[in-house]
Amino acid sequence: MTAHRTLLHIDSSARAQGSYSRQLTQVFVQAWQSANGVNAASVIYRDIGKTPVPAIDETWAAAYETEPEARTGEMKAAIALSDELLDELFAADCYVFGVPMYNLTIPATLKAYIDQVVRRDRTLEFINGKPQGRLKGKKALVITTRKFNYREGTDAAARNFLEPFLKAIFKIMGIEDVTFVVADQLAAGDEVRAASLAQAEAELLTLAQHW
Repeated sequence: MTAHRTLLHIDSSARAQGSYSRQLTQVFVQAWQSANGVNAASVIYRDIGKTPVPAIDETWAAAYETEPEARTGEMKAAIALSDELLDELFAADCYVFGVPMYNLTIPATLKAYIDQVVRRDRTLEFINGKPQGRLKGKKALVITTRKFNYREGTDAAARNFLEPFLKAIFKIMGIEDVTFVVADQLAAGDEVRAASLAQAEAELLTLAQHW
């Protein structure tokens, strides 16, 4: 019998309509569920583009620095969403993120999400002064869309801050199995855009069969 698997699906695009990253995450999630069987695969969905998580603030930071039993009611309220987001991360076996490139890096909505979930009391611990992630054994798929080509070997590659940041922050949390599927040159005209999206869809459909 196939073990039940849970996928955490996160969209971060500011666009509700016409979002290529949303289009591609949907293609992958449907194919993944089909490949795993609807009775053996479940999806947790969070749309931080439509419903952004708040940036951390002074009350959140105070709660983070205070032992749970000593937190005030205000502190508990400030950090409650963070705990909910972390429960989703731990409940899932794998993650798929829809991440359009904004100004050479990730959307602010995704940065706010990351700030909420990178916590030394939950997602990492320090052993001999070094951070050790607690999400080991889990894997992430990042589906990223871009107007232009920032791939390795291009003149623009040095301006791609999206992939290096996500690789580094995921590694801190213990997620070292990270796959990127890219649809780029989306501002290059209808023919080029269609070809790029079709290539990304083909990669995702193949990946979904064994991921």
